[in-house]
Amino acid sequence: MQASAPEVESQQQNAVAAEPKWAMPDTYLILLFVALLAFALNFLIPAGTYETMVVNERTVVDPSTYQQVAEEPQGLAIFAEGGNIGLLNFAFEGMVSGSKWGASIGVFAFILLTGGAFGLIFASGSVERGLFQVIAKNREAGGLYLAILCVMFSAGGAVFGMGEEVIPFTLIVVPLLVAMGYDSITALLVTYVATQVGFATSWMNPFGVSIAQGIADVPLMSGSVPRMILWAGATAFLVLFTLRYALRVRNNPESSLAYQSDEVHRNKRQSLDALQTMVRGDGLVLLLFAAGIAWMIWGVVEREYFLPEIASQFFTMGIVIAIVAIAFGLNGLTANKAAAAFKEGAQQLLPAAMVVAFAKGIVLLLGGDDPSSPSVLNTILNWAGQGLADVSGTVSAWCMLLFQTVFNFFITSGSGQAALTMPIMAPLADVVGVTRQTAVLAFQLGDGFSNVVVPTSAALMGCLGAARLDWGVWIRFALPLMAWLFALASVAVVLAALTGF
Repeated sequence: MQASAPEVESQQQNAVAAEPKWAMPDTYLILLFVALLAFALNFLIPAGTYETMVVNERTVVDPSTYQQVAEEPQGLAIFAEGGNIGLLNFAFEGMVSGSKWGASIGVFAFILLTGGAFGLIFASGSVERGLFQVIAKNREAGGLYLAILCVMFSAGGAVFGMGEEVIPFTLIVVPLLVAMGYDSITALLVTYVATQVGFATSWMNPFGVSIAQGIADVPLMSGSVPRMILWAGATAFLVLFTLRYALRVRNNPESSLAYQSDEVHRNKRQSLDALQTMVRGDGLVLLLFAAGIAWMIWGVVEREYFLPEIASQFFTMGIVIAIVAIAFGLNGLTANKAAAAFKEGAQQLLPAAMVVAFAKGIVLLLGGDDPSSPSVLNTILNWAGQGLADVSGTVSAWCMLLFQTVFNFFITSGSGQAALTMPIMAPLADVVGVTRQTAVLAFQLGDGFSNVVVPTSAALMGCLGAARLDWGVWIRFALPLMAWLFALASVAVVLAALTGF
């Protein structure tokens, strides 16, 4: 029996009323809005330049050489020709900028290649069967695993500045934790967020605190004991925060903001439940996988490997494992199926790689991060230095933290931000009466903790892509966490200023 016209109209009205009136914009829409804001700043703020100098074999900004290139803001073209930057060019120019050593093109290639490599690794089915063995035997020990992962990844961030390297690990940890009854947000807490907590509180990170100390003319690794205490406290806070959140999600899965996006991982969990035993060849695949990870860690620590080498290591690992899987007939894998798995793995991370390009394009709209080239960012940096010179030491130290937190939205590279800001913040610390060590602490805490939320972070967006979680969903969860971390950083910086650290 068909419904009458009034009944159909009533049902349609109820359906419309049931739909949410507002939804968080997609990540690409948010980045487009930020690009429009960056474009508008070119009509409000004049560009400026700095000269550079070499200090301790590093090229840094000379803060006394700032010059405004024009009396008035110069604006920016909507569409530029000849490879120049304009509003409508920012996506392409962001994608092809940089080199193989960093953003954007290097990170872009790294994300796609490692995604394809893990497509090959997962195609064997050995990792899934190995995960089942872990899950089946240790479902009740989940909290211990979460704590161990937090400490391990935090140590990675503290010791060797783990950043983009965590993306492939996220691909492994997300399905594991979802299968154990948690969610992808829990996986991001114990992997990516943990690395940034370690990065922010490090006593020896070569890409952050070490560079900042060198530029500020502070002895390398000085102040290590207070920083180690801060690292231990911040990591313990993250462990407790993660365990509390994970327990809530495990007791009520639908309370997770990632419940809908985790459906694909829950489907994987159902397939895992059907895997009772490992098969012939799985042990060799898992051994090769473990050896590949050990090779990568050795390369980073001993040989200072970075994106080109690490991406090639994962690619090699994927090829070797695929050959072994084909030889043993694992999951019915053939050469053609392996090629399809590689393409699918890269395709899954393509949205994350595109976000990296958009984010870099926003920096280019502001003039780029080269201090010797005219940019709006240089002018903002100069204004910040002048403004902080007029406040007391303790307040100035906290303002340094606030400025570094905000500035990290535009320059997410720890070494890049140190090179741009520390030549100004270090002598400024002398003027306002705080130590240069405190200025370095404000830099590293502002830089590291804010990486948890900034959409211009290649590592964050890559991990979100690996977890298949939209930035708009993540920010709803992460903002309260960021508030706690900023409060912790504020207390640390104020205490450092008061005690003359």
